[in-house]
Amino acid sequence: MLRQYFATKCRYPGTLLAMRVGDFYEFYGEDAETAARALEITLTGREDGPNGRVPMAGVPFHAAQKYIAILVKQGFKVAICDQVEDPKTAKGLVERAVTRVLTPGTVVEGEMLDSGANNFLASAAPYEGGAGISFLDLSTGEFLVTEVAGDDAQERTLQEIARFNPAECLLPEEADELYGLLGKLVTTMVTRTPFASVRDAKNRLMRQFGTSSLAPFGLENMDAGSSAAGTILKYLDQNEVQAAHVDHLTTYSLDSRMRLDGPTARSLELVANMSDGGKRMTLRETLDFTKTPMGGRLLKRWIEEPLLEADQIERRLDAVEAMAASGLARDEIRGVLHNLSDVERLVAGAGSGFSNARDLVALRKNIALFPDLLAKTHRVGRGLIEDARKRIELCEDVLGELFRGLADDPPFSLREGGIIRPGYHHALDEFHRMSLEGRKFIAELEATERSRTGIEKLKVGYNSVFGYFLEVPKAQVAKVPENYIRKQTVANAERYITAELKDHEANVLGADEKAFDLEYRIFAKLRECVASAAARINRTARAIAEIDAVQSLAEAASMRGYVRPELVSCEEGGRIEIEGGRHPVVEAHKGLGAFVPNDTDLGDDLTLVILTGPNMSGKSTYLRQTALIALMAQIGSFVPAKRARLSPLDRVFARIGARDELASGQSTFMVEMTEAANILHHATPRSLVILDEIGRGTSTYDGLAIAWSIAEHLARRGTPTLFATHYHQLNALAESLPNVANYRVAVREDGEQVVWLHKVLEGGTDRSYGIQVARMAGVPRDVLRRAAEVLADLEGVARVPVEIAPPSPQLTLFREDESDIARRIREMDVETITPIEALILLDNLKRESAK
Repeated sequence: MLRQYFATKCRYPGTLLAMRVGDFYEFYGEDAETAARALEITLTGREDGPNGRVPMAGVPFHAAQKYIAILVKQGFKVAICDQVEDPKTAKGLVERAVTRVLTPGTVVEGEMLDSGANNFLASAAPYEGGAGISFLDLSTGEFLVTEVAGDDAQERTLQEIARFNPAECLLPEEADELYGLLGKLVTTMVTRTPFASVRDAKNRLMRQFGTSSLAPFGLENMDAGSSAAGTILKYLDQNEVQAAHVDHLTTYSLDSRMRLDGPTARSLELVANMSDGGKRMTLRETLDFTKTPMGGRLLKRWIEEPLLEADQIERRLDAVEAMAASGLARDEIRGVLHNLSDVERLVAGAGSGFSNARDLVALRKNIALFPDLLAKTHRVGRGLIEDARKRIELCEDVLGELFRGLADDPPFSLREGGIIRPGYHHALDEFHRMSLEGRKFIAELEATERSRTGIEKLKVGYNSVFGYFLEVPKAQVAKVPENYIRKQTVANAERYITAELKDHEANVLGADEKAFDLEYRIFAKLRECVASAAARINRTARAIAEIDAVQSLAEAASMRGYVRPELVSCEEGGRIEIEGGRHPVVEAHKGLGAFVPNDTDLGDDLTLVILTGPNMSGKSTYLRQTALIALMAQIGSFVPAKRARLSPLDRVFARIGARDELASGQSTFMVEMTEAANILHHATPRSLVILDEIGRGTSTYDGLAIAWSIAEHLARRGTPTLFATHYHQLNALAESLPNVANYRVAVREDGEQVVWLHKVLEGGTDRSYGIQVARMAGVPRDVLRRAAEVLADLEGVARVPVEIAPPSPQLTLFREDESDIARRIREMDVETITPIEALILLDNLKRESAK
């Protein structure tokens, strides 16, 4: 057996091999040590002659899926080696073979998947000047392909893979640079594999879809995309994975949806929070009132991929408005959706050959609800909803076959019988009749034999070794008739068989065995029936997902008092006009009415707002709420505001918070500058940029210089920007650039206490209230007193009175000032200096004064 194990293992390098041995799946050698550590199970061993002690670890076969799921989630590949020969008829060692290789990107079992997110297997085929990219979610059958080209093709390839966050990504063995960069960007398992040639890939794709051309899928002229997609199918073949339900492929353009980079999605906490990566306190949680796993996954995709075209946004908004306006119809629709389960993954299980009878019964219940959903959506069937209704197919043929064929409450196992409904298959019914008659005879035999022999305590028993037997207490052995054949002696009784008993036993066991085998074959055909209808059922499932996502947005709008945003055309730049805007996530957790609303007006003559104010006052919240409202509008959602007029944006960029990436050698400031560089290279006048505390990761003057320059650059480009900062000197930009304005977050001082009003007002501020915030945080009083003294000293030295000389951004010294530093500057015969020159000069003078 060990030779058999290690010979099989050689064919699957880099993979843990789990071999079925009796009632366990066993691991041996290094695989046993790895599995024992990962699963926290006991590591044992056995002597193997000259090879010494061989490590062993095993898991029960009935619970194997749970343990294998743990290994796959930890990033291991697991090969399942099953018995492919009946142990009862095997001569010598039972034949075994690998029936499937489980990897993070190829699982379809529900226990191994997050019902609220797709489980993509990605593939990237780079070439000089571009790349083909493909994504397949085997658990839903969704298959996507795109291509990128140009000088930034590699960057866009990496960003697209990161955006989908696949469970596993396939790369060519020679793609070393892409492999290294991808490893720094995502935690995805990356598998190096030989890629299919364009010809082989296209042939494999045509074989999968049963077509003679790839033109219907838009792949005819996409060689790199075809190679990436074909390699995914080839990888499934290598891993013994069936994919009969994958019968369609969709090509898409990266320019068809808004691209949100990683830092922006992370800063805005769209689908994952920054504390633990979970769903709590995210926009997704706030908007997610979906009732089905399909709807939840689609809503997540909508949030991650805002629309760009105004007509598409309006169609989605129309559907949300119709659903929101009819509360009764929406409640009825939600009632039907509540009873639906994950249709896409039930179909995928059938197409992959892994579903059991209970899965098909669940699918049957779902299909039976399709007519009800169609009827309930009639009243709101307009636009997007009407399109979705047209895609719902009742699949009555599949439903009828499943009703006729499957029992109402089948067992979990496919080898125990009880799966097929009586009356569906004549031969199966005959086997059941033979078994039932044999069991009836055996059941009546005990009473018959007691009466015939006079042995009052005679019993009919069964065990797996001898089959059925007659048990007689030893005290009554003298009454045993001649036709009884003694078979076994036990403590207080003798066990016998008869020729007639054995005949009926053969009928029972033979009929049962034949029935079990036939039932499995009948079930397999029912499963194939579902797989052959996968395209129709999946089209319906996706239509249901769309209805569910729309009703979810409508439910959120109704519950939270959101309004429909008005889309305006603005060819030259972005337009963001929000009256009484609120942060959707904060408001959802604080409660309706507890949030202080604020206005935002960007575009036309004002494109950059310098926002100052103390810590804890709500600057970051205000920035985020503006970006979230803009994104919600382009998702097709109503928004948390009194009124909102917005032009569709091409991109949204957010740089908020401090973090480092020490593993890749990047400090907090380096990460900040990398993200700022990305914004400056890609933001346009039709983008929205929100920046919070740019420049704080380095020295004061370096940071101020960088913040000043970035703000000035964005203002001159005309990119709508909200720029929160503690560098009060940036307020000077409003005097020199006409499209810049200063705003502040208001506070009220009550002695040493500060009350945050959370209201954004016109005009800048020159105070940050840092010591007051430190007091609220519990910093010791003696530290606070000393900080106040130092602050007074620093402000006394550093405050050289200057005035802005419009329209120039230069600073002119007050001639009448009598401070020591002002006198020193006059002696240097300096008439005007730039703000940055002034700060550097003041710093040098302070150092001299200190000496």
